[in-house]
Amino acid sequence: MIWTRELEATVSFYCEILGFHLGNYSEEWGWAAISKDECEIMIARPNESTPFERPYFSGTFYIKTDDVETLWHQIKDKVKVAYDMEDFDWGMREFAIYDNNSYMLQFGQDITGTV
Repeated sequence: MIWTRELEATVSFYCEILGFHLGNYSEEWGWAAISKDECEIMIARPNESTPFERPYFSGTFYIKTDDVETLWHQIKDKVKVAYDMEDFDWGMREFAIYDNNSYMLQFGQDITGTV
């Protein structure tokens, strides 16, 4: 679950740029569920009892994919890039971007069997 005051803009970012599909959306509840393949993300506006000034998260969201290169080429010019696609010693090819709320999203593909 990610929190945002920009529910509609966040749903649009994930669906239009990253190719997620909208499952459920309730403006009244301030909540949406989006999915792509086996990845599901819930997006919500924080309620009155939740202290929330702006989006925050001390880590990153890591999403594994079977074709990280294609995804990279599809979105790299449409997003704010945290780091370019790179092969790492631990056997992953990955890159990272920021969503419209400044949450960092990493996308990676296992390359241990391909090298």
